[in-house]
Amino acid sequence: MEVTVAEVRRLLAADLSPDPRARTHALSWSRWRRQRQAVARRCHYRRRGHSFEGRAGRSRP
Repeated sequence: MEVTVAEVRRLLAADLSPDPRARTHALSWSRWRRQRQAVARRCHYRRRGHSFEGRAGRSRP
């Protein structure tokens, strides 16, 4: 899954935080969130009987 603008803001804010745990937490949360969204997306397509090609199948203008 792609990183959203809001997620980039959170990651930058955590990176600027004086607490090193904030950065670790933000990166872990971001990774978990994107993985969970990818699984949900695949399951959504599979449940409806569609093939899912992932990023390789998408084209951008």
